Amino acid sequence: MKQRIALFWPGDGRDLPNELALPSVAEATRQMDAALRKLGKEPYLVDGFLTRPHHAIERLGPVHDPMVGICVHWFYGPHTTEGVVGKTNPLLLASNFSGQWPGLVGLLNTGACLESLGRPFSRVWTDVPDWTKDEIFMARLEEWCRTGRIAYAEDDIAYGASVSPAAAALAGKVARQFHERRALILMLGDTSMGMINGYFGPRLLNRHYFTEHKIDQAWIIHRGRSVSHSRLDAAMAFVRHYGVTFHWEEPGADDFTENATREQLRDYLAVLDLVNEYKADCLGWQYQLGLLPLRPPSDFAEGLFNSVCRPESNGDLVICATEADQGNAVPMEMMKRLLLAKGLHQAVMFHDVRWGARHEGRFVWVLLNSGSCGAYAFNHDPDTLAGTHSYRQPRGYFPVPGGTFAGESLPGPITWARCYIKDDTLWMDVGRGEVVKLPPATRDAWWEGTTRQWPFMAADLGIGRDTLMAHYLSNHIAVAYGDIFEEMVALSGEMGFKVRILQAARR
Repeated sequence: MKQRIALFWPGDGRDLPNELALPSVAEATRQMDAALRKLGKEPYLVDGFLTRPHHAIERLGPVHDPMVGICVHWFYGPHTTEGVVGKTNPLLLASNFSGQWPGLVGLLNTGACLESLGRPFSRVWTDVPDWTKDEIFMARLEEWCRTGRIAYAEDDIAYGASVSPAAAALAGKVARQFHERRALILMLGDTSMGMINGYFGPRLLNRHYFTEHKIDQAWIIHRGRSVSHSRLDAAMAFVRHYGVTFHWEEPGADDFTENATREQLRDYLAVLDLVNEYKADCLGWQYQLGLLPLRPPSDFAEGLFNSVCRPESNGDLVICATEADQGNAVPMEMMKRLLLAKGLHQAVMFHDVRWGARHEGRFVWVLLNSGSCGAYAFNHDPDTLAGTHSYRQPRGYFPVPGGTFAGESLPGPITWARCYIKDDTLWMDVGRGEVVKLPPATRDAWWEGTTRQWPFMAADLGIGRDTLMAHYLSNHIAVAYGDIFEEMVALSGEMGFKVRILQAARR
């Protein structure tokens, strides 16, 4: 490998997140610079945050040296991909392993974006303050400097699993539902915040008994104007009666009022009308960034859609994938139908893989996303919204006030899944695990160390940190309470997905 190595800063599309993360980014850059120099390399920094796709084209495109992206906060995939596709110089995504800023989330998303475009890359991470003192990290970095890639063990990866006759029969029954009427995803907008890996489009979806219909998000505003006061009054009375705790006008959230929640319910009802009009099976809701200055956050509405207990409910939830992520909408809809067929509650949760740490001898992930987690996670009672808290979304990111749909997820066995693009083919990752109950002090430290206003799930995903960080192809994950692992493996095969199992070999 060449002596000179280019370091670059993939950025958010908004100035404020980059400004807030700048001290962490600068420190991580110093650490990577020291680590590379210790290995005899000559790193240099590409100028400034890459906050637009054209920045990547203009600043990374001319670079033919090996490149390292510094991943210590959320950033958009195209702010890397657009400058490196079609090139063959070694590319490394490097993150500090921290929950404060979602850098590892940005790494996972951008890695999946690169994979979807067929651009080779490697990844590396560390949670040691002095990167040069982390022997494992340094060994991996040395391997990349020497060979241009980092090879990770695949002991916890399989491409099939044993499926019982009963599980196969149930999966076959659900597959016939999709064969007889393909599932329609109502897409409110398109890919959000650079998550290009999460958009499949009709060409890929229709191979697997899904399709999409896109609606411009302007329709939400237009249709919302015709939502009557009586419907809004009834919806507000419903969510208050069924147990949501609203944190209106608390310190630091003085502009978060009952009227802000009413406006979120207006959007919920407008979208519900669209779902009914188009006979949609599930939703992908972009929201960011186009609606940020125009409407309150979509989180409260999304949480309601993913709950059976909701205003004007027909007795079913409507799977809603935040940020219009089809890579979650697809497995969530499949898992919902499997749960119903198996006599389990139909809720499926949407989360970010935000951070994790060891607890009582096993690695536990903090799953935390501002959007589509339903109330069932907080109460295990389909007939109530108890345990749901609505806090103001952080104003630095959400200028129009509106509330989250948050709570602490209850313990229990889970099945998880994720769909993604690899080699122009849709794959499905499937695993099983357990939501764990943390001691209050540990829970609060982990929650406060990430984003306290968002729904919280502490989960053992059945795999260690390194397996997920090295191989997982998304920042998002779909999680269902109950064991439908074998059924999900069988259904994914029935519907034409290539299947990959992520499960620790010891289990």
